[in-house]
Amino acid sequence: MAGHDIPGDYLDGYTGILADASATGRGLTRDELESRRALGERAADAGYGLRALVGAHLEAARTYGADPAAVPVSAAALLAAVEQAVDAFAEGYERAQLLAVRQEEAARREFIDDLLHGRSDLGLLAERAERFGLRLSSSHAVAVARGEGAYEEGDKAPRAVEQALAARFADRGVLITTKDGRLVCVAPGDQDDVLDFFAGQAHTATGGGRVAIGRPRPGVGGVVQSYEEALNALDIAERLELTPAVLRAADLLVYPVLGRDRQAMADLVVNTLGPLRQARGGAEPLIETLSAYFDTGCVAAQAARRLNLSVRALTYRLDRIHRLTGANPALPMHRYTLQTAVIGARLLDWPECPF
Repeated sequence: MAGHDIPGDYLDGYTGILADASATGRGLTRDELESRRALGERAADAGYGLRALVGAHLEAARTYGADPAAVPVSAAALLAAVEQAVDAFAEGYERAQLLAVRQEEAARREFIDDLLHGRSDLGLLAERAERFGLRLSSSHAVAVARGEGAYEEGDKAPRAVEQALAARFADRGVLITTKDGRLVCVAPGDQDDVLDFFAGQAHTATGGGRVAIGRPRPGVGGVVQSYEEALNALDIAERLELTPAVLRAADLLVYPVLGRDRQAMADLVVNTLGPLRQARGGAEPLIETLSAYFDTGCVAAQAARRLNLSVRALTYRLDRIHRLTGANPALPMHRYTLQTAVIGARLLDWPECPF
């Protein structure tokens, strides 16, 4: 064993190189440098610390220099040889570490892609998940945050969120990552406090971005379902111009139900709101009027303020809608049909995308 509990194998040929190089004052040859790099890579792969390895090299050099049987050399020549040898060794060590980091990052990214898209054998995926702190035998929920820009792992925003969660929930089995430019959190399904904390941190880190939380689902496939629910919630919120910064898929279940039969919804939109296209300025201003009216609980004064209109102007628009469609927004029987049609128009991007 060498000093610092480092096996002598990792200093193989070291003193011989020092003896020859320092005696002649020459620099290390290409083969000698490469042999040091190769030993550095082996030591890194074996898991030894660089500090201990450098200490072992310095101790071996000191022992060699103090040996009375050694050929006398100048201290400067010996130090120059040590410097070259240790620098080459450290270069090989760092090269191996960099490769290991890249391989770990690639394995993590491949696992995340497989996890969120349901690829790979589910049994093997569950085994791989334990390496990243997840036990997929229990239920999990997924939260997704979207900001103005796209985020990748290592960016400032994901790092800030991950550090905040690690400091508070170090042993909770939480995975923070990025996917398609969004921040993603996979957490045990019975730990709402983790997902709520992630939502708050992600909202801040993304500069006011929106966060959606999928429902807890069991097993490996449950992660995929929860992730897709969160993505759908973000899409629905954008289409319907929903205002909450944090959305729960469980609170938005009515919208996927409404959009499940696309043809029926399209027929309802066209038959109910189609006549609004005859209005001056098209259907869009009147659809916005209905949306604001319904969102404010059918209170004309609040809807008018939201649209920057006078109450009289808003009332005129509602009367115009009544005349064109035959449906009166003030009547409960007509109101449900109109409100459902307005939701359908938003979900289907009508009238911007006619069908």
